[in-house]
Amino acid sequence: MGKEIVINPVTRIEGHAKITIHLDDDAAVKEARFHVTDFRGFEKFCEGRPFYEMPNITARSCGICPVSHLLASAKACDAIVGVNAPKTAVMLRRLIHDGQMIQSNALNLFHLSFPDLLLGMDADPAERNIFGLIAKQPDLARQGIRLRKFGQELIEKVAGKRVHSADWIMPGGAKWPLSKENADYLRGNLPEAMDITLKTLALFKKCLAEFAEEVQNFGNFPTYYLGLVTAKGGLELYDGNIRVVDAGGKIVADQLDPARYYEYIGEAVEPWSYMKFPYYKPLGYPEGVYRVGPLARLNVASHCDTPLANEELKEFKKLGKNGVVQSTFLYHYARLVEILFCIEKAKLLLDDPEILSERVSAKAFVNNYEGVGVAEAPRGTLIHHYKVDPRGMMTWANMIIATEHNNLAFNKAITQVAKKYVKSKQLNEGMLNRVEAVIRAFDPCLSCATHAVGQMALDVQLIDAEGKLVDRKTR
Repeated sequence: MGKEIVINPVTRIEGHAKITIHLDDDAAVKEARFHVTDFRGFEKFCEGRPFYEMPNITARSCGICPVSHLLASAKACDAIVGVNAPKTAVMLRRLIHDGQMIQSNALNLFHLSFPDLLLGMDADPAERNIFGLIAKQPDLARQGIRLRKFGQELIEKVAGKRVHSADWIMPGGAKWPLSKENADYLRGNLPEAMDITLKTLALFKKCLAEFAEEVQNFGNFPTYYLGLVTAKGGLELYDGNIRVVDAGGKIVADQLDPARYYEYIGEAVEPWSYMKFPYYKPLGYPEGVYRVGPLARLNVASHCDTPLANEELKEFKKLGKNGVVQSTFLYHYARLVEILFCIEKAKLLLDDPEILSERVSAKAFVNNYEGVGVAEAPRGTLIHHYKVDPRGMMTWANMIIATEHNNLAFNKAITQVAKKYVKSKQLNEGMLNRVEAVIRAFDPCLSCATHAVGQMALDVQLIDAEGKLVDRKTR
């Protein structure tokens, strides 16, 4: 019978997971599975809560991307109260969203992925981490900290806190405006953030030649790609409609209403993971594999509405066929393009006089019993769908977390990498680290992505005083 290799835990990701690599009778890799091992039931314990508490509750599902949940949740609540947030409130929401994208993408690049890219996939794991990077390249590490700090300050100066700033946002807008003092502070720090981003882009592109093999083998396979775009097909992070592109660059669906996501996105479950498996309904399950996140967003977008990011997008698309880049390794490149885009967008917002308007809220109560909110989180398209009763109490919630969309692709990617690098009779650290590294390229956020449908698995073991297994019950 075949055996399996277990990587537990997967390191330098947000949340808890393990990988099992299944071998055939000849000890060759047959397939690999990505198991999300922690369970959190946000969709169920939100039932019975007032709808206006949902931004505060759901943001607690993650300490890294809480702003994304705040925005998707608030937009769902906007739909329930049936009002549009004032223009300035939308501008401020977009501004903190830019901050979220900058700080989260910087975290993945500098803290989680650069140890592999700059210290080496085969480096000693005791040194292949952020502390090793600080020791070897202190200036670069410092720049990463400064860039992430700028993103966090965009959030803090607008919404009051860097993490879990739910006191600021509300259905129909926001609770307070941006002060001129804070706007001036943020505007003054934009040049440094831009300089760091451009330098990091140049460094990454210089390193690409050293990782030609990884680019070719790290999750490099055809899938569909899904993300929000503007009415003209441009890169969009806060609003817009859904576009789906195939591996050949053909637009197979465009300007789909995000509020009707259930018409084209299905959700499946497997017994070996607490994370759901979304799929593109026209292709069915499991054939309907698609990807979201930075790589997918650049693949579906025809352009960026800012000059520097647009030029970089053109360069990025040259790495693929018909403008579609398929290598998961190049998620890192896409993150840098998005950081550049968000810095340019933040400058445009801060330079607009209306950003200081005090009209930031439109108040109302329940006018609709259902609402959907969609935004692009750092890791991909985030969907919050709520139903309420006439009193505004939650009766049902469905959250398709950005990370979940990539679940089928996770398993294809680790299988591809394992087949390329893992030789079961001569295992070494570098082999297994490459299997983990392709997951880091996706930058999964597992804490907010773990929901289960039906009965929760259970494994209870009775151990006596000598450590022997007396009895075991599983469900």
